[in-house]
Amino acid sequence: MERKIDKLMSIARSGSPMSIALRKLRHDWIAVVSFLFIAIVALIAILGYLGTPDSTPFANNQHVELAACKPGFKVKMMLIRKQKEVKQRSLVGRMFLGQESAFNEISIDSVSFDGTDIIAWQYNPDVEAEPTSQRICIVNALYHLASDAAMLKSGNSVTFQLFNGEKQSSTLADLKAKFLSENIITRRFVLGTDRFGRDLLSRMIIGARVSLSVGFIAVFIALIIGIFMGSVAGFMRGWVDSFVMWLVNVAWSVPTLLMVIALTMLIGKGFWQIFIAVGLTMWVDMARVVRGQVLSVREKEYVEAATVLGFNKLRIIFKHVLPSVIGPVIIVSASNFATAILLEAGLSFLGVGVQPPMPSWGTIVRNHYGYVIMDKAYLALIPGFAIMLLVLAFNLLGNSLRDALDPKEVENR
Repeated sequence: MERKIDKLMSIARSGSPMSIALRKLRHDWIAVVSFLFIAIVALIAILGYLGTPDSTPFANNQHVELAACKPGFKVKMMLIRKQKEVKQRSLVGRMFLGQESAFNEISIDSVSFDGTDIIAWQYNPDVEAEPTSQRICIVNALYHLASDAAMLKSGNSVTFQLFNGEKQSSTLADLKAKFLSENIITRRFVLGTDRFGRDLLSRMIIGARVSLSVGFIAVFIALIIGIFMGSVAGFMRGWVDSFVMWLVNVAWSVPTLLMVIALTMLIGKGFWQIFIAVGLTMWVDMARVVRGQVLSVREKEYVEAATVLGFNKLRIIFKHVLPSVIGPVIIVSASNFATAILLEAGLSFLGVGVQPPMPSWGTIVRNHYGYVIMDKAYLALIPGFAIMLLVLAFNLLGNSLRDALDPKEVENR
């Protein structure tokens, strides 16, 4: 029995340090839960508009009369086809850019018919107010029209012309049945609506894409600059090291948020500008960590052997030195990911991040923080909790990576 246990223990200790670290992570439930949460949020963000109730660009379909409705609210919608051609995007185009709706949506209480006209009683959240009605031609509601040339041909038969010039005929009974089955829907707002009557769930999903995109691209920029500067400074030493550390100390002395705001003001506000601004402020941590690791690795025998053999210094750095410092780089990247998400949310809250109508969790909090003292505090708390959970997941995952990749821990196992 003891031999079997010893054999199993030897198998658990076998393998490279990275494989041992991965096995430890699989047995760390905090790391597993954090990774799964991040993966689910990332999957939802990638699918984007394919998973949103409101698939219009930026989920910006507004219904002012439905402003700040509570979660689970549902209402009947009458779909009126727009009197223009709406270009249909491919599946990939819809996933990343959304799809303009071919219909205008009108919230209603009820509808009735008067010949070829539809009389719609519009929804009014004020129950004491007198409901208003709207009269719409049933043909205009159903089809693209080249003109208003819908006419009674004989009896209950209607002839109308499409944009492509084709003429169609139908009976009023068929048009009414088609309208009631296809143009009257019930819309449910799972997380309610924001102050402009937009679906909050859709805005949150697209906002997750913004947060993760900022984190990914900012960390990527920080990796490129930080790894290059830190590795060159640590390996070359001398005046190169002094110059790089001077740059690091100068950048370190300026508060990160102030630097990001200054860069944003310099290069402008917007979606892509925030990536660059956050990325250019996060390379400092990466450079310091990489430099420290390279200083210790450059004294190893295999690095000295490569130098004696006359290999190019850049080849030694990128092929022999950097693979040995990948563990600390991964840990710092996870921490920087959380920092980037917080920075983006803070900048959007201050109004210098992504600009409307593009949704962002920070922007949603900014638009609704006044509701915290009212009975609709969830409008600000939902995106606030989303930011907190995502940042917490990255920090916990970073802590687990730090423990798993610690050389002393790996050696003891």
